[in-house]
Amino acid sequence: MTRDALVLLGRDTPHARETLATHARRLRDRGVADAVHACHYEHEPRRDLRDPLSAVDADRVFAVPMTAAHARETTVGVPAALDRLAATVHYCEPVCRSGAVTDALRDRAAEAAPDGAPAAVGLVALGASSRPYHRQVAEYHAARLRERGDYDDVATSFLVQNPAAECLRYNLDADDAVAVPLFVAGGDATDRDIPDRLELDRGGLAYADPLGAHPRLMDAAEALVAEKRVLADRDGAATFEDSLTANATAFAADGEGP
Repeated sequence: MTRDALVLLGRDTPHARETLATHARRLRDRGVADAVHACHYEHEPRRDLRDPLSAVDADRVFAVPMTAAHARETTVGVPAALDRLAATVHYCEPVCRSGAVTDALRDRAAEAAPDGAPAAVGLVALGASSRPYHRQVAEYHAARLRERGDYDDVATSFLVQNPAAECLRYNLDADDAVAVPLFVAGGDATDRDIPDRLELDRGGLAYADPLGAHPRLMDAAEALVAEKRVLADRDGAATFEDSLTANATAFAADGEGP
């Protein structure tokens, strides 16, 4: 009988450890896989994940990045680290490219609004000047929120690219607005950088919690695993993440190369 394991991957921060532990426990209770692990990396995924991944005992491993979108770590470092697994590896896309996460973002906005029904919502993502992934995910959720017609206005902004987070309050065409950080776990970005950029002390803009332990993220992770199981049974069916693990190499700069 094939033994499956699910590995949730995230940055090594206090918020992330608590968040991933919560999702891992819920997914374990739901029986998504025979074993569920939460593994963390700080600066060098290939080095930081060596021991945690070596301890995973399974025939097939489904690895889910618990991040908003792909970044250099998840397209280079993490795929290279996954070769530590003595199993068939199925690398999934980051958890936030899911319709379930749209529901979680809407809930976070409602929780932060004074009357539970904001007129406008602004999503604040990390962004990247050289990669489109954060913009794609932010625009995906913004489009879904617009389609539902719950808000007069929906806008996106970023910490590292335009439109910049500090412009968000001016780009929202409503007096009653909430800014929602498109981050899985809290950290310096959600606790300090975004509030400073938004000038929250000026008032007039509510600020929501990051996605954190919202149960819809568990649903999103479970759906990713289910999708990968289906694709694994189809000959020749490959995804972008499959190409990342197939082409992963170790570099001298990460301390693991030749």
